[in-house]
Amino acid sequence: MTSPHLDGEPAEHRRFVRYLQALEAVAETDEVALVAAVWRDQDATMADSAVGRHLDRRAADLLTDAKFTAWAQTLTEVIADRDFLTLRLREWTLLRTIALGEPWTAEELTGATDWFQRMAATTQITPSPEALGLLAERGRTRRVRNSAGQQLRTGTSPTD
Repeated sequence: MTSPHLDGEPAEHRRFVRYLQALEAVAETDEVALVAAVWRDQDATMADSAVGRHLDRRAADLLTDAKFTAWAQTLTEVIADRDFLTLRLREWTLLRTIALGEPWTAEELTGATDWFQRMAATTQITPSPEALGLLAERGRTRRVRNSAGQQLRTGTSPTD
């Protein structure tokens, strides 16, 4: 007997876990093919979620690594028709830009999503006093403004 709810857990939950495990263990040379395979899943929302988690994990791991740029360019081609993931990768690239002390604009920072502003304001990967000052003054939420201000004053993240 085949049931989508074996052991009380929906089949898509089991596939989601398997996808996350596979994406975490995938070799760089096989990453694009695996992402494409995950996207062929019948549950598009679940597949996007699995790829989104993978993107966040890999971007965080590679953020200041020289491999980030090539990885991001390759992944951009693969996720081009996924608006949310394309935006998320663009914001990881902006976070990298700030973390490396490269040029960025106030409009990029203040126009970014709440997620990005929280990441920039609450993590140690944003050493830029200019970025923190801008977020402390013009961050979209009180949480972002307070976190950026605290990190600017103390040099520590509120999540430390």
